[in-house]
Amino acid sequence: MRVLEDQFAGRIAVVTGAGQGVGEAVTRLLVARGARVAAVDMHEAGLKSLVADLGSRRVTAHRVDVADADAVRTLVDDVEQDLGPIHYLVNVAGVLRPATVLETADEDWERTMAVNAGGVFHMSRAAARRMARRRAGAVVTVGSNAAGVPRTAMAAYAASKAAAAHVTRCLGLELARSGVRCNIVSPGSTDTAMQRGLWDGDEPPASVLDGDPESYRVGIPLGRIADPRDIAEAVAFLLSDRARHITMQDLYVDGGATLHV
Repeated sequence: MRVLEDQFAGRIAVVTGAGQGVGEAVTRLLVARGARVAAVDMHEAGLKSLVADLGSRRVTAHRVDVADADAVRTLVDDVEQDLGPIHYLVNVAGVLRPATVLETADEDWERTMAVNAGGVFHMSRAAARRMARRRAGAVVTVGSNAAGVPRTAMAAYAASKAAAAHVTRCLGLELARSGVRCNIVSPGSTDTAMQRGLWDGDEPPASVLDGDPESYRVGIPLGRIADPRDIAEAVAFLLSDRARHITMQDLYVDGGATLHV
């Protein structure tokens, strides 16, 4: 549809975690629909691949650690100076270091919280300050269904994603009168490098689709794991003017896995 192809024409977006997985899918979809994207990641090879595929006029690469508040402020300054006013921010950058609470190392807890929660805080604060002054903009944070349902061996990840989601909702409340909308997309199991790191082979274990009673995990009613494009489509909708009256919401995109109310 032509209306979708042009829906982000002339708009500037910042996407973190853009070098692979969901962040890459979001970047490619926004560019396909007309946006210029500042792609942010520590995964330099993935950023170079994006620029090579999509062109430097549509994508600019920024190797930035979102856990570094000073680096984030510099990033936002540079993007606005080089590309123009930021219309959209998509927080995707994240790390997963599975371990039970009793086995989680201090450094793994701290890094997970610094990237998954701190990164969302730093990026959202820096970008939303500009958006609020212009009284326009949208923020979408890619969280996780683990933020709303306990998971074994994922306490640090789940807690960090819950924190990121609530920061986003609080920001949305504070900025509602300025016209800046802030929402969350919470995926379940999605075919990314992070997810595949939990598998023993190239295919998802049966427990992912059918559930695992020993881990207190239900299956996925739709019978498939998500493709990164599934998550990107939800993000694009919440950024778009079609969602102009939606803010502070958490959209679960998990095939029904959490039986979420």
